[in-house]
Amino acid sequence: MHKPLRIASLAAACVVAGGALFGAGAATAGQSTANSTHEPYNIGLLVGDIDTYYGATLDKNGVYQASSKSQYAKDLDRIEKDAKNYIDKTVRKTPKGKKPAVVFDIDDTLLLSFDYEKKSNYTYDSATWATYVAKADRPAVPGTTDLVKYAKSKGVEIFYNSGLKESQRASAVENLKKNGVNVNLDAAHMFLKNADAPPSYLKSCATPGTWTCTTVQYKAGTRKHIESLGYDIIANFGDQYSDLDGGHADKKFKLPNPTYFVE
Repeated sequence: MHKPLRIASLAAACVVAGGALFGAGAATAGQSTANSTHEPYNIGLLVGDIDTYYGATLDKNGVYQASSKSQYAKDLDRIEKDAKNYIDKTVRKTPKGKKPAVVFDIDDTLLLSFDYEKKSNYTYDSATWATYVAKADRPAVPGTTDLVKYAKSKGVEIFYNSGLKESQRASAVENLKKNGVNVNLDAAHMFLKNADAPPSYLKSCATPGTWTCTTVQYKAGTRKHIESLGYDIIANFGDQYSDLDGGHADKKFKLPNPTYFVE
């Protein structure tokens, strides 16, 4: 998908027990088992559960939106409130000589892809995904635009660490601006995958024209680079565990996403 490896939720999440799937707002394939020893969760029922979780609703333009009254929205609201409280308490404790920063993933952390997932029946095709991203009209993940602005208002530097390709930069910037996220959208703050000219700090897994970095290697390596610029990353936000693993952040905030899984 927009990240190095994408496993469709209908394959990955089916091994999760139905009752545990949405309770915490962060369950999905990250809590599943690779080899189920019993009959997997029924795909048809799983799709219904996902629709219910998001409160799937077609708007007047034929776009699937997440309901503001859905469990998904409630889970996000809880996480975002916790994050704001954490930023308030932490920003004043930044080590001397360091500048506080937060890092955001983009896809399904700031820009919601639910319409694409729903209409593609939770499968992935590189061509249709590229077309979808290029339209630059994804809605915001509820509450995250305000969270970015809130962190900025507290004197925290904003960075973006995304699996989108370098060739998709203009579309990402345009889409974020449409949703009111107009904070640090320059190349010095928004890191995207550039397989043709990878940065030197990823030289262990990427050379010009050759990219072997896993999502964790790429994202953790980028956070390490941000730290080397004099920042203390007080919080890292992502919808995938691979957005968050690998260290180089004081605290991780996992946003819910039961529609796909990226290793």
